[in-house]
Amino acid sequence: MLPQRHDHDEEHHGIDLAPMLDFVFNLLIFFIIITSFVKQSGVKVVPTDAKTAEHRDSGNILIAVRANGEIWMDRKKVSLPEVRAMVERMHAERPDDTVVIQADKMSESGIMSKVMEQVQAGGILTVSVGTKGKV
Repeated sequence: MLPQRHDHDEEHHGIDLAPMLDFVFNLLIFFIIITSFVKQSGVKVVPTDAKTAEHRDSGNILIAVRANGEIWMDRKKVSLPEVRAMVERMHAERPDDTVVIQADKMSESGIMSKVMEQVQAGGILTVSVGTKGKV
């Protein structure tokens, strides 16, 4: 004779967390992938005003030139020769990337032109300058 089964023995207590954990894991992967697409400069600058500014979608690689002449890429301060090496590395990873240089309005234009030369030497020929347009 088989032992009798009782319905109350088969009841599950609690909530099945597996679907929620799958969802959270997928969100984590999504955010990790998305954050790798945009390389931030890491500092905030005050852009210059430009009467002839044109709106373009932001570039993938942002380079900031602060008022004191510091150059920032990928949230760290870099020297002028390091700009070329970092651009070459980023350009090799994703050839379609574009560069936007965000120069503080109090920075020297000579530094910005040197940064542009380093970017072009790194393989990206089209460089945009981030400005604040007049509305």
